[in-house]
Amino acid sequence: MADLLALAPHRSTTATLLAGAARERGMDVTVLPRHGLPARPPEGARAHYYGGPLFGASAAGRLGIALLEPDEGWLDALPYAFTGRRVRRVPLSEARRAPGPLFAKPPTDKSFPAAVYADGAGLRVPAGPQEDPVVQISEVVTWVREFRLHLLDGEIRTGSQYACFGRLDVAPLDGHADEPAVRAFAGRLAEVCAGSLPSGVVLDVGLMRAEGDAGEGRWAVVEANMAWFSNLYAADPARALDVVLRAAGPCASVRARDAPFRRAWQRGPATPAP
Repeated sequence: MADLLALAPHRSTTATLLAGAARERGMDVTVLPRHGLPARPPEGARAHYYGGPLFGASAAGRLGIALLEPDEGWLDALPYAFTGRRVRRVPLSEARRAPGPLFAKPPTDKSFPAAVYADGAGLRVPAGPQEDPVVQISEVVTWVREFRLHLLDGEIRTGSQYACFGRLDVAPLDGHADEPAVRAFAGRLAEVCAGSLPSGVVLDVGLMRAEGDAGEGRWAVVEANMAWFSNLYAADPARALDVVLRAAGPCASVRARDAPFRRAWQRGPATPAP
């Protein structure tokens, strides 16, 4: 019985590339229905998922898939040596009193644009289930170059530059002039923070300059993301697929060390994988 890659109905270039890589290794690929519950996978098939979290919330249980994601407090708990800036999660009411300029974003979802604001009073967050939702704020910095890394068990499986000075600028990590520095920084992070991320995850890092600094800059973490909802940019699809399959695969295959990283509504006993 072939393994299955289930895709959310909203299609993207990344979904197409991952689907092609899955088919090349003999997996079945299906696009899930936009309305109604997806069919259960055939008996014996191991289902995996790529797509958005809202749709994944309704499809994962039906398909028996565990969705792994970084803890929303991971970035602000990192040592300053890896962030290069102060990052805090605060209630929206507190963020609106913060002086500016400041950078603000949702801790995990995309409920409002991640952007630089003149001050906290300018934050506009859509109404949601929480009366005073948590917002992540930090000082304003300049990202000279930014890279996306697909990590499996703490090692870079593939990667891509995705932006320069905040503008889309895509290039493979392999052979890039910054590749040695990126790999060295990711290696230092893995040594110090082993176990603080899921075994399959996407990590964004970059060369950063503090506000008003015209120097070379320093390497720092941008953020961590769910592998099952991250663009590939110029990364190798087949290698990235390895990470996606680990991050959104059968509940029965979740390793004990990954149990804390299951989406909150999915947490429960995990079966150690061989």
